[in-house]
Amino acid sequence: MPRVAVIGAGLIGRSWAIVFARAGWEVALYDAAAVATDRALAMVTDGLAELKEHGLIDDAKAVAKRIRISSLLEDALDGASFVQENAPEMLDNKRAIFADLDRLASPDAILASSTSTIVASLFTEKLKNRHRCLVAHPVNPPHLVPLVELVGAPWTAPEIIVKAKAIYEAIGQVPILVKREIDGFILNRLQAVLLSEAFRLVEDGYVTPQDLDKTLKDGLGLRWSFMGPFETIELNAPGGIPDYCQRYGPSLSHLSAANPAIYSGENLDRILAHWGKPLAPDHVSTRMRWRDRRLAALRVHNRSQPTG
Repeated sequence: MPRVAVIGAGLIGRSWAIVFARAGWEVALYDAAAVATDRALAMVTDGLAELKEHGLIDDAKAVAKRIRISSLLEDALDGASFVQENAPEMLDNKRAIFADLDRLASPDAILASSTSTIVASLFTEKLKNRHRCLVAHPVNPPHLVPLVELVGAPWTAPEIIVKAKAIYEAIGQVPILVKREIDGFILNRLQAVLLSEAFRLVEDGYVTPQDLDKTLKDGLGLRWSFMGPFETIELNAPGGIPDYCQRYGPSLSHLSAANPAIYSGENLDRILAHWGKPLAPDHVSTRMRWRDRRLAALRVHNRSQPTG
């Protein structure tokens, strides 16, 4: 079985241990703070029991047996072909731990950081084997929310990104590639804009916090749970994305204080080139029926769940 070293036994580290063990990897879980590892296995066991309860794993005990606690960093890294680091979100900490990882891990091991805010170039620049380092930013908790943002430093080898992407896909995650470093990566930048506008709307007296939350969970969030914004707008205008942009681009740019040019011209052409062939009218109708069935199923599921 492949072996992974999960460095940091906090909430994210424990969740990563579940992800890798669930996929058949041997997991060595290490934390410099003994108090974290003391309770880690019990919390992992609880998490596995919940997965089994919901039918997401068959044998919680078998998965748990693939996870062990390491009291020494060297022991955790022994034989590991992949390292998932989850140390506290402080630059000095990242530099120190990655210096140790680069020195102690197998030369062929990939070193990935779960950091949510710090780009890899800030803590890997001086490492001997910096080419094998990258950010792999998950969404909390990764054993339930599969997205992973892969962000290399300027010196990260392309084949490392390719290999990391294949590994995350193989263990059941959904990796996306961030083409170059940017503060906050992708998810947090989207979240920051939405949260900032939510706070402004409440602060200026337009809506209560409770009603704003309903706007997301009973409105936008229903579609966004299985479609992204581009797929959403493709089905919201007869002519797809370009039609939507022509109809609503000016008002959207006005509401967001964005440059209207982002909805037209060269920028729109680039988006369409990446997006691919526009849907034919009959395919649009098929996709709309698919969307509506998914929404209906989601409404039924939501009604069956406790409210608190």
